[in-house]
Amino acid sequence: MAMGQEELVFLPLGGVGEIGMNAALYGFGPPKGRKWIMVDCGMGFAGEEAMPGIDLMFPDLSYIEERRKDLLGIFITHAHEDHIGAISELWTRLRVPVYATRFAKNLLETRRLSEPGAPKVELREIKPGRRQTVGPFELEFVPVAHSIPESNAVAIRTAAGLVVHTGDWKLDPTPVAGNVTSPEAFTALGDEGIIALICDSTNVVREGFSPSETEVAATLKTLIAEAPHRVAVTTFASNVARIRAVAEAAQACGRQVIAVGRAMDRVIDVARECGYLDGLPEFRRSDSWKSIPRDKVVALLTGSQGEPRAAMSRVSRRDHPDISLADGDRVIFSSRAIPGNERDVGAIINDLIEQGVEVVTDRTALVHVSGHPRRDEMVEMYKWTRPQTAIPVHGEALHLDEHARFARAQGVGHVVKARNGTLIRLAPGKPEVVEHVKAGRLYKDGNVLIDDKDRAIPERRKLMQAGLVSVAIAIDEDGVVLGEPAVDIIGLPNRGRGGEALIDVVVDAVSQTLGGLSRGKLKDSEGVEKSVDRAVRQAVNEVWGKKPACHVQVVEV
Repeated sequence: MAMGQEELVFLPLGGVGEIGMNAALYGFGPPKGRKWIMVDCGMGFAGEEAMPGIDLMFPDLSYIEERRKDLLGIFITHAHEDHIGAISELWTRLRVPVYATRFAKNLLETRRLSEPGAPKVELREIKPGRRQTVGPFELEFVPVAHSIPESNAVAIRTAAGLVVHTGDWKLDPTPVAGNVTSPEAFTALGDEGIIALICDSTNVVREGFSPSETEVAATLKTLIAEAPHRVAVTTFASNVARIRAVAEAAQACGRQVIAVGRAMDRVIDVARECGYLDGLPEFRRSDSWKSIPRDKVVALLTGSQGEPRAAMSRVSRRDHPDISLADGDRVIFSSRAIPGNERDVGAIINDLIEQGVEVVTDRTALVHVSGHPRRDEMVEMYKWTRPQTAIPVHGEALHLDEHARFARAQGVGHVVKARNGTLIRLAPGKPEVVEHVKAGRLYKDGNVLIDDKDRAIPERRKLMQAGLVSVAIAIDEDGVVLGEPAVDIIGLPNRGRGGEALIDVVVDAVSQTLGGLSRGKLKDSEGVEKSVDRAVRQAVNEVWGKKPACHVQVVEV
């Protein structure tokens, strides 16, 4: 390849090898003079990964931060948190325009960018079907069906060819609210010639077609109409189609809808602004719950994933100021537990059942469908697009590997397996991995962002497993121990397996260690700290079977 030749490259920094934290870069130009665009900038939830004290994770964008003068914009495929959730945290490191459709733009402004201290992000509205030229890129949003309105694939045209980034999609000819995935639109792109399809892998291990939102709406209508008393429905707040289906079902049987939860209120406000709830009456406030007859009300609640502070969890604990349930009421989980949340969701369901509440989940009725394509839907996408190259994204290792086999079975000539940080040359020539660049995660710890090399997380994990012993020792300049060492134990049991008090075990280990050191060695504070640390951990391990973290501080007086 000639030096300085213009290339089209793909570089995921998040969302490949994991579900969440989607952030994909496309670069065009000579290797030392590329211009870049980013598609999506999302976050992930850390609870499922044993990250004590950490709720949110973000992709490490340091590679493009170092090249931000060449970054032309961020393009948002849709408004789910795993595609927009990092913008408020990371945008100040990039400071480029963010392009999104009206719904995503309004939800960003309402949800993330209205918080105290949020940056003044430069948001630009983009219209599907219209081509947007940014530097050497011409981008076109192509509507797709998904579980939130105004989801889009992105057709990226350059002098080196056309790439299609599907974003999250499915086939649903009757989506209740939002787009359909048009065979004609993707066939036309295929006719134009697609050098690479960057495609969603989430449900590639599932056979067949996903059911339609209209089928879920029919089930909800029956469940709500037949309920003898109150009905509460919990779902993802962003699923406007599901919100509309519940509202239409309630309207059909003379029930009023009460929306509960800030996230739900925000999405409903934006959905009304954008026309997705046209024809439906305004929803009531939660303080209306007790004044409406039991058979004339439906509540829409946040908390389908078991979040402890969300409305559904508080209701199950009888801790909500307005909403309460009783024997004979019905709760519908119009959702599926994200991996890692099963225990929290199960706890809520158990609490409700103990109260005599009937609980309906997707195990017993068609009350939820995924927003991602199963295998037969993906067969259709590959038939329409006929890409030269396929790159599986948006999935864990299992999904990506299965998608790679699937793409080859569809007759795709080149399949490239990527992970976060894999820089792939798409054109000219045969696609290939050029290099592996820095990629990783950032963690929101309180009000600061830390990287995955920070010692805080592994230290907290250790404390979770075996607690902490703290020892403070005062020694004068002659090597004389002054007074009794101060000892405390945190997170250890009171007694060992033989009944011995662990605090006494620690005190004895400290005393014996200090008593066995000469004055000369006692003058070496670092040596004393290491000796006491080793002795305490060993002594505790003998009577408990675990070695705690140990913090020894020698104060020179």
